[in-house]
Amino acid sequence: MRLPIPFPARRRRPFAVLPAALVIVCLAAGCTAKVDGTATAGAGPDSAFSAADGLIPQGETVSPFADVPAIANLDPALRAAVQQAAGDAAAKNVEMRISSGWRSERYQNFLLQQATSRYGGEEEARRFVRTAETSSHVTGHAVDVLPTRADDWLIQHGAAYGLCQSYANEMWHFELSVAPGGTCPAPASDADAAE
Repeated sequence: MRLPIPFPARRRRPFAVLPAALVIVCLAAGCTAKVDGTATAGAGPDSAFSAADGLIPQGETVSPFADVPAIANLDPALRAAVQQAAGDAAAKNVEMRISSGWRSERYQNFLLQQATSRYGGEEEARRFVRTAETSSHVTGHAVDVLPTRADDWLIQHGAAYGLCQSYANEMWHFELSVAPGGTCPAPASDADAAE
């Protein structure tokens, strides 16, 4: 008598659910994705904002020559100075990127609320984030530059373009503060001290 051959046991694939789990975790954490080259916010805290508000998603940067509101809505003189400096820095093998430029009032207010939560109160938060009424980002008169190598280059050479580091605690924050070739003033200790 011949015994039936049992079917092989089904193998479990524990890693088959891993991609779906990663997507769920990413959405919960507010990850961003690029769709047709445009950054879109996920379910994170800044998902109510878009490029129209000046949003450059956290962890991303744009070229100083990008055609996005964060760059296009900068004061024309600041935009021209940053673009000229970026071109000259590139000739010295230093890539300059922008992590923040012009911002809408509502986005600036949101950033202040976030900082207030992060630092435990508005007084401490205002050392890093100004109100919409006083922010140079809202008026298009400030840019945040990355990476650190570009910040170092701009701290050393920015005065030739009129660009100066504004706050000692933010080496990335630059404004058009002097005439090209002038001498930059010492940076304020922080954003609150500059008000």
